Amino acid sequence: MSLLTAPPANRIMATQLFTPIARDLVAVERILNTTLESSRPGVDQLIAHLGYYKGKRLRPALLLLTARACGGVESAHHTLGAVVEMIHTATLVHDDVLDSASIRRHVPTVNSLWGNQASILLGDYLFTQAFHLSATLDDVRACRIIGKATNRLCEGELHQITCRGRLDLSEDEYYDIIDAKTAELTACCCKLGAMYAGMPDDVIANLTAYGQSLGLAFQIADDLLDIEGVEAKAGKSLGTDLEQQKLTLPLIWLLENAPKEQCDRVRSILTATGNHKREALLPELRSAGALDYARSEAESHAAAACAKLECLPASPERAILAMLAERAVHRDH
Repeated sequence: MSLLTAPPANRIMATQLFTPIARDLVAVERILNTTLESSRPGVDQLIAHLGYYKGKRLRPALLLLTARACGGVESAHHTLGAVVEMIHTATLVHDDVLDSASIRRHVPTVNSLWGNQASILLGDYLFTQAFHLSATLDDVRACRIIGKATNRLCEGELHQITCRGRLDLSEDEYYDIIDAKTAELTACCCKLGAMYAGMPDDVIANLTAYGQSLGLAFQIADDLLDIEGVEAKAGKSLGTDLEQQKLTLPLIWLLENAPKEQCDRVRSILTATGNHKREALLPELRSAGALDYARSEAESHAAAACAKLECLPASPERAILAMLAERAVHRDH
């Protein structure tokens, strides 16, 4: 079973949204399937399972939409789209190990079926395949940009792990973490899309900033989903950050702004044993206005992203990029 033919979830809206780049996404899928094809049955079985992880292909779509908004898509964009998707998928596989997650996109995770060792090695395999594929362009720019983004991504994940259990984590530290672990890759996608479309430096910088703000909005919304989402809709294990005492924006804001008595209750819930934190903390976060604050922050970053698109002429692709920023905030999966 290939990544292209594995049963997808219902993505009708995403399919409609990405109509201008539909053929380009097919080309990206073709490169993914060719690159990851293995003659070893055990490896092929693991790769095939990743077909169920296939989401909206947001990162290659960002790269391709940016390229089209800048004038056109080249063959290099297809290759780079496959590269960023492999890097993203590798992070999902590793994240499921870190979070002890059992469900991803409504199906069992790799680690729940094959164990942590196979999952870690599979993620590593995806990373190395991505770096090898980027090198086939014979253009050192792509390797440098992708290498830097991946380094920052891993550093952000490491930073978050080392801060686990720190109930005094500041908002600035939180932003530093999510800027590295999430926004760096979305910024990278938009930068590559514009650069390989031949855009001048100022346009590349604006579109890179669009991707960064989009990534921040997306991650804050994802952290909100982890707290107040419904697993059946989200299609993945929720509440994992709370169980591992990884503080996200709503909790950070509450602990910095709520009355001492409420903060003490929240700290007691966070440090208690048992799988109950999400249910116990949700009323506290709602009553304090912490969820509303985080949602407002996500919307602010989405608006900042849209503002950076003014460097481009009006086009269907630019309109879709603006719509993606809005949808990053208002979603249930």
